[in-house]
Amino acid sequence: MEIKPIAPSFAASPQIRPDDVARAVQAGYKTIVCNRPDGEADDQPAAAEIAEAARAAGVEFRYLPIKPGQFTDELVKSFEDVLSTCKGPILAYCRTGTRSSTLWALTRAKMLSPEAILAATSKAGYDLSGLRPMMEERFGADVYTSRPESYDVLIVGGGAGGVSAAASLLKRRPHAKVAIIEPREEHYYQPGWTLVGAGVFERGQTVRRMGEVLPDGVKWIRGAVAGFLPEKNEVTLENGERYGYEVLIVTPGLKLNWEAVDGLADTLGKNGVTSNYRYDLAPYTWELVKSVRKGKALFTQPPMPIKCAGAPQKAMYLSADYWLRTGVLKDIDVEFCNAGGVLFGVPDYVPALMEYVERYDATLSFNHNLVKVDGENKVATFEVTDGETTSTVEKEFEMMHVCPPQTGLDFIKASPLADEAGWVDVDQATLQHKKYPNIFGLGDGCSTPNAKTAAAVRKQAPVAAVNALAVLDGHELVAEYDGYGSCPLTVERGKIVLAEFGYGGKLMPSFPDWIIDGMRPSRRAWFLKERMLPPMYWQGMFRGREYLAQPRMTFKKIGAE
Repeated sequence: MEIKPIAPSFAASPQIRPDDVARAVQAGYKTIVCNRPDGEADDQPAAAEIAEAARAAGVEFRYLPIKPGQFTDELVKSFEDVLSTCKGPILAYCRTGTRSSTLWALTRAKMLSPEAILAATSKAGYDLSGLRPMMEERFGADVYTSRPESYDVLIVGGGAGGVSAAASLLKRRPHAKVAIIEPREEHYYQPGWTLVGAGVFERGQTVRRMGEVLPDGVKWIRGAVAGFLPEKNEVTLENGERYGYEVLIVTPGLKLNWEAVDGLADTLGKNGVTSNYRYDLAPYTWELVKSVRKGKALFTQPPMPIKCAGAPQKAMYLSADYWLRTGVLKDIDVEFCNAGGVLFGVPDYVPALMEYVERYDATLSFNHNLVKVDGENKVATFEVTDGETTSTVEKEFEMMHVCPPQTGLDFIKASPLADEAGWVDVDQATLQHKKYPNIFGLGDGCSTPNAKTAAAVRKQAPVAAVNALAVLDGHELVAEYDGYGSCPLTVERGKIVLAEFGYGGKLMPSFPDWIIDGMRPSRRAWFLKERMLPPMYWQGMFRGREYLAQPRMTFKKIGAE
């Protein structure tokens, strides 16, 4: 099965089989739609077989068959009803996926331009350029006859950035009209997954219901963004709803691109392949660590940028520490395969980390980029770069912890807000969009060249909030972000090297050395990570309590570069 995402809550696929349903569920899809009539081919599974597998897996199934080329208004309306009433994300399939992607395109033609639709479907591998006349006819029909509901500040994304920004806004202006657009029902404390993978936290400690974490006074719009209309100060959702704004804050996060590594998605969670970058897989990391007694243990890191650049090696240190404590490390070959050329991007912290690399007798393999995983045979393939020469090398493993390649989200890449690399294009100091003065961005999905960490979001949110209010009031921008990020490097259970730095690798410690010396592993830094940071996240950032996060105030004119 080849899943081809087209929008945040929709993907198309060629014909699937009953045993593909489990993979779709693992990928997060909640509804499966069959657009292929039964009996088109002798080897085609009946829709009833897929429906039975869907019921067994606990996901919804809809049967909406369509013959090639027969796209009636009635069928388009029926598909639109499916998209608006079924729980997403939705996976629709036919023989090749073309009919499913075509139906999606026609349902979205009233709200999205033909260019936006064709860009999204083309990226997924479907050439629907022949539909352009039909889409042009539908585009704008009966859509813009009335002004949509509008907000002082509209926030796209209910992750750490969106919730923190809302809290900072309402702390400063309690009666502002603020809304967050977010399709997910749960909010995850992702920094805790490293500790789940080490047996320190339980997985349930890192998740809460979205409604529980939103600040009082924020309206939650349950939906996924389909497109941006910055000239109209409007955002369009996948279900066709539109919302207006005076100021827009975009904090969408990024895409974990598991599919970029051949075979990886098929073997995650089994065959000794795991990742602390997913809520459902972090416990499997701990299971593997406890069960492995000999053989090769691989830990991988893809090309930058990635969120929490220290996380791949954190998993290595904590795993090796457990093996050392239980007396089996001597029989385990630990290897860190990094697509980059250095252990950590800020050189000042490398000596302390190298002490642990040597303690665990770990091999550092730089310029090794994971490109393929054969889970059943437990073989990983890497592209190795040596100067201008690139070769491939295979490595057998007993256990492998993978950090996936990461990119901007597809709906951001296809929008007018993105830079050439697919990130929200903002000024690195003011967080103001470089083209649209009433749009701001923060978090993992933005173009700022800082470490993508929750600590960075903690500092960015007040800057975005202060400057958003300045734009609302017609004043100059008065807050700047200095690039601060923090990476608590868990080098052993009970000790952390607390790396804190800003733009250009400038060291930015929050505490004097006599409290926490960031250059050395310390138990106080572990206490901060384990005991203090979770409540600072839930009860601090999300309630507008800006401990050590007050924005630096300057004076800069709106729209200045």
